[in-house]
Amino acid sequence: MAQQKSTDSLLKSLPSAREDTNKIKLLLALVSEYVQNDTDSAAYFLDESKILLTKLDANQLFFDYYYAGIKLYHATQDFEKALDYNLKALESAEKYKNLSNKADALRALFTVYINLKKDSLAIQVAHQALKLTEKLKDTINLPITFGNLSRLYYELGQYEKAIEYGLKGIDAGKKYNSLKGLLVSLNNTAASNVELGRAKEGEKLYKEQLALAYRNNIPRSVVKALINLSFVAIDEGDSKQLNQYTKELNEFIASNPKAPIAPSDLKYVPLFNGYNHLFYNRYEAAEQEALEGLKNAKNDDQLLLQLYNLLIKISYTKYDFKKAEWYEEKSDSIEGVLLKDDLAGYEIEAAKKYETEKKEAQLELQKASIRQKSILNYILIGSAAALLSIIILSYRNYQNRQKLQQQRITELETQQQLTATEAILKGESQERTRLAKDLHDGLGGMLSGIKYSLNTMKGNLIMTPENAQAFERSVDMLDSSIQEMRRVAHNMMPEALVKFGLDTALQDFCLHISQSGALKVSYQSIGLNDVQLEQTVAVTIYRIVQELINNTIKHAAAKTAIVQLSVTGNTLSVTVEDDGKGLDTASLKQSTGIGWSNIENRILFLNGKLDIQSANNKGTSVLIELPLT
Repeated sequence: MAQQKSTDSLLKSLPSAREDTNKIKLLLALVSEYVQNDTDSAAYFLDESKILLTKLDANQLFFDYYYAGIKLYHATQDFEKALDYNLKALESAEKYKNLSNKADALRALFTVYINLKKDSLAIQVAHQALKLTEKLKDTINLPITFGNLSRLYYELGQYEKAIEYGLKGIDAGKKYNSLKGLLVSLNNTAASNVELGRAKEGEKLYKEQLALAYRNNIPRSVVKALINLSFVAIDEGDSKQLNQYTKELNEFIASNPKAPIAPSDLKYVPLFNGYNHLFYNRYEAAEQEALEGLKNAKNDDQLLLQLYNLLIKISYTKYDFKKAEWYEEKSDSIEGVLLKDDLAGYEIEAAKKYETEKKEAQLELQKASIRQKSILNYILIGSAAALLSIIILSYRNYQNRQKLQQQRITELETQQQLTATEAILKGESQERTRLAKDLHDGLGGMLSGIKYSLNTMKGNLIMTPENAQAFERSVDMLDSSIQEMRRVAHNMMPEALVKFGLDTALQDFCLHISQSGALKVSYQSIGLNDVQLEQTVAVTIYRIVQELINNTIKHAAAKTAIVQLSVTGNTLSVTVEDDGKGLDTASLKQSTGIGWSNIENRILFLNGKLDIQSANNKGTSVLIELPLT
């Protein structure tokens, strides 16, 4: 009721509002009011705010616009669009050096990365968000950060750690009256308790979440809590509780048709209705609900598995063994698909464990053999033990000297290789710069002079129409040659890199690639403005990113890519991810292509580390860590 009054008050103020920044803030406030209950209205007011923002050129309010967009597309579960708004919000916060806005953007980005299953990026951003939130002593958002960390550890299967952070979030949410942080923390703490077999504790927390969501009119949290409580009731075989939750869930969905409830949540309703009918021996109704649920669960293997398991139970209860057997075959085939990746991981882990145990057994045998030989030597040699010890020590000393000498030779070879690589890269950079300058200033100036002379001659010549047309074509070809020469010169040494630095050059490069239509590239930098890089290092990093993006365009068949540079302590992290067809990382070691060799040589030159993660049709993620000295 209080929220409705607030919304009505804002709507009442809108017609008389002047066309200024206060009206922009009013429109964005309406987005926040509607985002939980009416996403269509929220989207309308978001578009209206952008029109006025652009008209007034109110650049400093664009962060608030992007941040409202994050909320809207997170509510509708369009996480790709939420990511686009999030990166722009972070860019705006850094541009105006607003640490509070930056912390908000990092916390939101952390949640978006979790929903996009980008765990490595989520972990990086999580620590940055927590550090900045604590630095700002932001007691309102601290519970949200704890709740999000709880969710991250739940996703990673570290349930005890998820409960630890979740309880911190619950305490902080109650202490500082942070509704969002409290709801997130309750949900993730409850889920982790259920995974650990503590159903009663989980149910208690879900009920607390449900009451809080009802009290504050948050439909998504109401539905989420009722779904989780229904699952607990099914697992516990509590027909009374399931009947209550199922009835409550159906009534709530029916009475809130415009609420932003995720379609993925609605798909579970037939499953719960089916179990509810089964518990009360209404077998035909249960089967009908399960079959209806199958129609909307074709792309959700987990839900399909649960529905087929329900149909198996119904069929056995009805003594229809033939149908039960058919449903079991369906269930087994889906379960096989779901377990395929887990089995592959298990086999790898089992192989590692076997090899480890085998080596330990061999080591124990070797130790036993050595002990036996030592005893035999003491018995047979006796007085010669001292002399033997001297010989052994001398031999070991000789071996150590040999090892030290070999180590020094290896170090010298490595240093020589690095020196050669540095010379090649510097020579290449200098030659590129010289050629770019000669092309732009020398050949470019000559071609521009020729164009000017031809245009001057044109006014003084009398030509036939055919000759005039040929003359115009020649001038056009000359103009195209000048443009092509400038493009080649820019690729050899980007002007933005020399004049404005690595951050601007990479931003321009990613924008150019996106505008070309070959690949949509999102660029993000965190903390790069606080670091001064030598030009040789900046050029090398630029070439690495350029080569990786070019490889993505040529080989990955990707639609989107992300380039991120972040500074943490004395380490510069470069991440390039795409949503392409993936690659076989093992084959890169045998690659004879000059492109990948150039990337490895440049990383070696910068004393960096390289990590590549890729899977078939799941894209590729390249992480490069470079020390800042």
